[in-house]
Amino acid sequence: MSSADVATRYFEAVAAKDFDAALALWAPGGVERVVGRPELTAPDGVRDQLGELHGAFPDLRWEVVDVTASGDRAAVRWRACGTFAGPGRFQGFSPNGARLEMEGCDVLTVTDGKIERLDAYLDSGDVARQLGVLPPAGSRAEARLTQLANARTRALSWIRGSVPERIAEGVWLVRGGIPKTMNVYLLEDDDGVTVFDCGASDMAAPLAAAGARLGGIKRVVLGHADADHRGAAPGLKVPVYCHPAERAAAESSSAYRDYWDRSKLDARGRTLLWRLIATWDGGPVEIAGTVTEGDEVAGFRVVELPGHAPGLIGLFRESDRLALVSDTVYTLDSQSGRRRPAHVPHPAFNQDTERARASIRKLATLEPSAVWAGHADPITADVGGQLERAAGAPA
Repeated sequence: MSSADVATRYFEAVAAKDFDAALALWAPGGVERVVGRPELTAPDGVRDQLGELHGAFPDLRWEVVDVTASGDRAAVRWRACGTFAGPGRFQGFSPNGARLEMEGCDVLTVTDGKIERLDAYLDSGDVARQLGVLPPAGSRAEARLTQLANARTRALSWIRGSVPERIAEGVWLVRGGIPKTMNVYLLEDDDGVTVFDCGASDMAAPLAAAGARLGGIKRVVLGHADADHRGAAPGLKVPVYCHPAERAAAESSSAYRDYWDRSKLDARGRTLLWRLIATWDGGPVEIAGTVTEGDEVAGFRVVELPGHAPGLIGLFRESDRLALVSDTVYTLDSQSGRRRPAHVPHPAFNQDTERARASIRKLATLEPSAVWAGHADPITADVGGQLERAAGAPA
C-alpha cells in the first residue's frame, strides 16, 4: 500500500473506533509524537492514547480534509469535534461537558505498508481554551492572566538576570543572583556573541535571550570553573572553552573544588553560602577546547591570572585597555555580600592566595582603564592604585 492509502485507512479505522484495525497498521515499536507531549510507542502507547481520547470524548467525530503524499510520507489535514462528557479524564482533567472543535495535521512515515512514525501538530492552546483550562481569547480573564504572567517574568528577571547593559564598545553585561552580583559578559563576535563566564544555573534563560538579541550565542569561555561561573553553561547548548587547568573541574560532577576550605569561613559562610553553591551549579560542562595566555577571544587577549583557581583567566583588549577578569579581584565581601574596596578573593576559596595576589599585580602592569570582575562593581578610577592596594589588602 502507498503511504496515502495507509494514512486514509488509519483515519477511517480511528473514526470508526475500530482500534484493532488502526493498530494493525502500525509497525511494532513505531513512534507517535503529538508536539508538546511525550512520545508514544506502538502498539500499547498508541492504544492507551486512543482509549483515553475517546473515553473522554465519547461522541468524537473525525473528518479528513485532505491527504498529500510523497514517497513514504503522507500529510493528513483533519478536523475533529466532540463533547468532554467522560466518564474518562483527558490529560488529568475531569470531564466538564465542554464542546471541543479542533483542527490539525498528522505526518505519517510509512515503510512496507506500516506506520513507522506519526507526528501530530495542533493548536494545544486553543484546545485548552475550549476545555476551560485557559480563559477565552480576548476576555478580561485572559488579560488578567497576561498581567500575572508578565509580573512573574519581571520577578524571575530580577532573580535570574538583568536586561543586558552596554559597558563598552561591543561588550554587554548581564547581572544575576540575589542581589544582582554575578556578572556575565557578552562580547560581540562577528555575527553573534561570545559569553565570558556564565554565572549561576538559573541565568541560562536570560543569557540565551540576551544573546539572541545580539545575533545568537556562538560559544562560552569560562574565566574559571567554579559553580557560580560555569552554572548556566550546560543550559546554553553551545561549545564551551576554558583554560587547560580548569578542564577537569569544569567536567566534574561536583559543585565544590577540592582545595576549598570551609573552616576558614565565618558561621554565615559555613551555612548559607556553602549551601548556595550547590544551587548555583548547573552540573558538569562538556569542554570543546581550551585557551591559554595570548590567545584571541572576540578581540580580547587571554591573560592567565591563577591563584583563586589554577586556570583562572581574564580578557584584555588593547584598544581601550578594558579588562574582564572573572574572580581575580573582588569588590564585595563574598560572605556578607556587602560592597568593599577591591581586595584579593577570600582564602577559603583560593587554591593559592599569594599567587592570587601576584596575579592582581600582574593585572596592574597592564595598566587597564577599567577592570570588570566576576561579581559586583567595576574598578574605574585610580585603577592601578586600587589593584596594588587590593594585592596587599586583607581577604
